[in-house]
Amino acid sequence: MSEELTPENPETAEAEPIKQRKNGLYPGISDELAASMKSGWADTELHGLEPIAQAGYTAARRAALSARFPGERLVIPAGNLRTRSNDTEYAFRASTEYAYLTGDRTQDGVLVLEPAEGGHDATIYLLPRSNREDGEFWLDGQGELWVGRRHSLGEAEQLLGLPAKDVRELPAALAGSTGPVRAVRGHDAGVEAALTDKVTAERDEELRVFLSEARLVKDAFEISELRKACDATARGFEDVVKVLDKAEATSERYIEGTFFLRARVDGNDIGYGSICAAGPHATTLHWVRNDGPVRPGELLLLDAGVETEELYTADVTRTLPINGSFTPLQRKIYDAVYEAQEAGIAAVKPGAAFRDFHDAAQRVLAEKLVEWGLLGDLSVEKVLELGLQRRWTLHGTGHMLGMDVHDCAAARTEAYVDGILEPGVCLTVEPGLYFQADDLTVPEEYRGIGVRIEDDILVTEDGNRNLSDTLPRRADEVEAWMAGLKG
Repeated sequence: MSEELTPENPETAEAEPIKQRKNGLYPGISDELAASMKSGWADTELHGLEPIAQAGYTAARRAALSARFPGERLVIPAGNLRTRSNDTEYAFRASTEYAYLTGDRTQDGVLVLEPAEGGHDATIYLLPRSNREDGEFWLDGQGELWVGRRHSLGEAEQLLGLPAKDVRELPAALAGSTGPVRAVRGHDAGVEAALTDKVTAERDEELRVFLSEARLVKDAFEISELRKACDATARGFEDVVKVLDKAEATSERYIEGTFFLRARVDGNDIGYGSICAAGPHATTLHWVRNDGPVRPGELLLLDAGVETEELYTADVTRTLPINGSFTPLQRKIYDAVYEAQEAGIAAVKPGAAFRDFHDAAQRVLAEKLVEWGLLGDLSVEKVLELGLQRRWTLHGTGHMLGMDVHDCAAARTEAYVDGILEPGVCLTVEPGLYFQADDLTVPEEYRGIGVRIEDDILVTEDGNRNLSDTLPRRADEVEAWMAGLKG
């Protein structure tokens, strides 16, 4: 990685001279070099740009937000780069609220809705093109020569369908604002500092909750993106099956890297840390170390999702026999989880309670555990009343899905887990059974086996649609699919 000449932030570039980096290899910049770097550059402004595909949808989302908070200034930041170590940063991912309302995914952006007659005037504040007169574009660590060209404000207006202004003017504008203000917190310290005496935690939380609940029902653009994410994820699972022999020769990291390649080729990134859990690691719900062995005869629990360029993610799990065939005991446990998932999916429909699919899946698993003699002489009803099945089922059977893998997390309980399903809701159905390697309450042969099956289910007008149905689920179908890929 090359070394930038200065660590200067572009937001302060106009107020302070660009500083020379400590321990830089060049002692300074000659007047002649500075003059040379100012001139001789072609005009690269783009004209006649078409609006992004979701521009109409983001406008409708902003209109709904405006209607909910009339007469109030609303501030929604994208967020800033976060330092990984010294002068290197983590890859940037715009805040969900900002991306949902604008379609923009660039760092340092801020959406501001100013109260106006009949609603709000929306403006997006962005970093403009790098300044070539003061050398910022080639001397600053975030200048375009170092990190790449960004859109001009005029280009952004064409693409996003919003007036665009220089974000470096925003702190002063916010500091001078009057009247009620709400902001999405936790993404931009500078924005929060400018509003420190104008916002309250209670009002800001109401804004966050509203934006979370607004995403409970997906529009047509979002549904298309989720299907795209699921299709790419299915290709990633196929990629993994094709290289299981290489994973056996190395570790779970080979699986992780293989899926990550598909995520970067077909999307923006992985939607969350991939769980590539082989053998007894499958009993750890969020096994993301992915550094263990991959052994024939054991199971691989792969829980992974591709995030699209527009930041919508799939969340899919398959439990695969590493050598291509389930043992009788593995199949028995797998079939129980499959039966539970079938019951859960069948319970997803408009008008049903959100909890119904969880209850349906848990009942099946409790029945199996009682049938296998793992809960003594207790009845299924008593097991469910006491929650005793949870020793081996562990987690809830699903969650909302969208721009976040656990989407709509700030929604009110009455709107989410105590809510009613309606068309456009997208959720996961993911029952599992996990027998820990040190669990002395189960027969020894069960220990170290973990199985989860997860799909992404869209509520439709007449029932549901499995968005991840291109991947097989039944045990015999899984074996045939793996055999065909290894071919």
